[in-house]
Parts: sequence; structure tokens; C-alpha cells
Amino acid sequence: MAGRDQIVEFCDDLLDSGSFDDYGPNGLQVPGSPEVASIATAVSAHLESIEAAAAAGAQMLLTHHGLFWDFHQRSLSEQMCLRLKKAFAADLSIAGYHLPLDAHPETGNNVLLCRQLGFEPEPGAIGTVKGRGIGAVGRRESSLPADELFALVEHELGRAPLVFAEGPDEIRSIGIVSGSAASEIHSAVEMGLDAFLTGEPSEHVMADAREGGINFIAAGHYATEVCGIRALGETVAETFGLKHTFVDVPNPI
Repeated sequence: MAGRDQIVEFCDDLLDSGSFDDYGPNGLQVPGSPEVASIATAVSAHLESIEAAAAAGAQMLLTHHGLFWDFHQRSLSEQMCLRLKKAFAADLSIAGYHLPLDAHPETGNNVLLCRQLGFEPEPGAIGTVKGRGIGAVGRRESSLPADELFALVEHELGRAPLVFAEGPDEIRSIGIVSGSAASEIHSAVEMGLDAFLTGEPSEHVMADAREGGINFIAAGHYATEVCGIRALGETVAETFGLKHTFVDVPNPI
């Protein structure tokens, strides 16, 4: 058993969340039970993940995408009310960590993805968002055939990526910015990287990849952001001696 506020303070400090300007609040968004024996993690806080966390007996749900965003309407919609009712009924706390979890040099999505694919990461070297570098550039001493990298991405992330194989046949460097960061392909080209990986594609990237001579990989917004929140949950559970359940709600985007 651990205190809710103690866990939130630990996450805030670990991720240095107070130093980030973001698209919504980081940290505790819904206060539930003050005592926590079990936590759940999920990529996004929505009805299905809230219900799954409650069903797993969790007192706290940690997410990468929280409930509240600057681009949402300020009054509560019926959809948001239902989410909150489910959380209140389960006495479930909800906390979200967005850019801080992308950028973290150990637990961050992009550093973890670099290592998962066999590259040594340089945190913050690509992907500037609201004044902070949140992505990572990965390098390896021995090259990896491009086809093997594409297959490795599919194996590690559990889905076939969209690939524009317009770069070198042998890969030694890659830029990774998880989620929705297709425009960072321009930075990757300027840096002379062999490949660039993000979650979602945009219409312009096919031409950008061809003209820039770079391999572009869109591996899924959801799929590229599983590792960070899962690692955060494991860290919290180990630190406080709690049960941890990862709530997997796969999203094809």
C-alpha cells in the first residue's frame, strides 16, 4: 500500500513534469482513493481503459494521454461525464504524463524504442515541441539492412508499419519521435539520418522521403507509445511494492 499523492509526487519528480509546457495538464487529473495497492497503466485515458483499470482492482490509472487537453471544449461533454462517472464510482485516480514521458532519457518512449530496435540513443536530439527536444536519434556501430529494420519494427511493435523505403539499404542511424510527428522527417533529412520513425504518416512524407533519400517508417501512434507508460508503471510498482496491470486497448492509428 502506498499513498496516492506520494506516487504522483514520485512520477512528477522522475519525469520533471513541471518543467514542460504541454497541450494539457501533466500529473494528477482525477483524485481517487488516497491509498493505492494496485495501479493500472494505459496509453490513453478513455472509457474502455478506465473500466478495465477498475475491473482489475486498481486504485490508480497512469496514462500517456490524459483526459484533459487544451483543444477540448471547456464544458464537460456527455462523453467526458461518463468517463468521470466511471472513475468516481471506482474511486479511481487518473494521472497523465504526455511530453515528459516522450522525452525522458531512461523511461521515455523514444529512448526505449531506440534501444528496443538495437540503437544507442541520443535523447532530445530531434523533435522539438514547445521548446523541448522530445525525440531521440539512435546510432549503431554495425549497419542493419533496411529490410531487417522494417521486419524488426513489425516484430517488436506487433503491427506492420507503413514504409517508404527511399533511403540507404544499410541503416546505421535513425531518428525516432513517437506519436504524431511526421513533419520531423525534414529534421531527419537535414541531419543526414538513414531512417526516420514516427507513429502517424502525413500526405507529404512520401515525397519528402523520396526527395530526401531517407527511409520513412510509420509504426502507429498507439504502438510507438506503449513502451513508455508500461515502463513507468513497472518502475512505480517496483518502487512502492504495488501490483501493476497494463491495460492494452490496441488502436490501429
